[in-house]
Amino acid sequence: MKGDADVLVIGGGVIGVCSAYYLAERGFSVSILEQGEIASGCSGANAGLIVPSFSIPLASPGTLRLWLRGMLKPRSPFSVRLRIDPPFFHWLRQFQKACRSKPMLQGLRVLRDLNQASSKLFEELISRESLECDYRKDGWLMAYKTEKDFQKAVKETQLLQDHDIEAKILSSDETLKMEPALKAELSGGLFFPEDAHLDPAKFVQSLADRLRERRVDIHLQTEVLDFEESKGKIAAVRTSRGEYQPQHVVLAAGAWSPKLARNLGLKLPVQPAKGYSISVKRPELCPRTPLYLSEVKVVLTPLGESLRLAGTMELAGLNLRVNPRRAETIMRQVEEYLRPAVNLEINEIKCGLRPCSPDGLPIIDRCPGYDNLFIATGHGMLGITLAPLTGKLVSQLVGHQTPDIDLASLSATRFS
Repeated sequence: MKGDADVLVIGGGVIGVCSAYYLAERGFSVSILEQGEIASGCSGANAGLIVPSFSIPLASPGTLRLWLRGMLKPRSPFSVRLRIDPPFFHWLRQFQKACRSKPMLQGLRVLRDLNQASSKLFEELISRESLECDYRKDGWLMAYKTEKDFQKAVKETQLLQDHDIEAKILSSDETLKMEPALKAELSGGLFFPEDAHLDPAKFVQSLADRLRERRVDIHLQTEVLDFEESKGKIAAVRTSRGEYQPQHVVLAAGAWSPKLARNLGLKLPVQPAKGYSISVKRPELCPRTPLYLSEVKVVLTPLGESLRLAGTMELAGLNLRVNPRRAETIMRQVEEYLRPAVNLEINEIKCGLRPCSPDGLPIIDRCPGYDNLFIATGHGMLGITLAPLTGKLVSQLVGHQTPDIDLASLSATRFS
């Protein structure tokens, strides 16, 4: 029986660890439960980008059509595996509704505010805690081969500029001058100077070390099995390593959050979207800054002695199987963009599951029906970017303080 902690955080990824940090800062005693290891999921195997520029929601006009077309193209970065699963079809219906201009623009404004606020917290947090995570604010460069894709991206960039997001539109020559590792067959590029990057695993693990120094208990290899309810509250959390009786519970288990919520009769509209992360030996001519290869939807991030390749989005359920064909496709596509044309030497291949909400916005809320349960999930591809702000907002909710940002757009009931 474990009853010491004021707050029990379920999930040892970047959202859970940041939530625990700000809760501890507020004076709560905190414990973390993680079914694997710290940052063992997509929190440690992503591109490591902090991108206030990435403010157009995943749910935008044309996205669903693009995904469904990907089912017929083996090399497509997007794919949807249709299956008999009522929650999945409900999610698709909600996603389709969100893929319209009006909700997309509303979501853009919300994400812009969230992303910019969270990006500021990163520098403060890393400096205050002296976190060794290879943080660099070098911007993010997007490269375009075809004129059609480039012109479409220019229109989207002008929309971002209209919403006070700094961006530079580059010619082919300007793009190649900024990034000599690229081949010359380009139509142009986009550069976002306010974006940054870090080693995501190092960030989460380093912050977890600071939590241990503050006597935050981190219980690894501890699977949550069920909950005990009493009078509208979570009275106990049953796990594979015993029972916990906290005053408050934060559900921050990423793509596994809906599965756990079902034990409480809650329906969280979050679907796992599988992405691949391939770490290769740093090539002799390595990209200077994080680089987005537009047509193939792959991100390259220089991380110390490695270059990380991250891409694909598969809606295939809670499936962590590595498909060698997918990894090979990413490798071939990257080699088509970089020079010289040499084989990249693979160090590691991983995949992770991004927790995606239908409208592309996270869910950060006190859980309806339970006074002491709080939800922080659904961040999609912005888990790293939004982690510090999410952690701070969670601590404010638990502490009955008015959040810094209006959370109405992030409520757990907005899809009802």
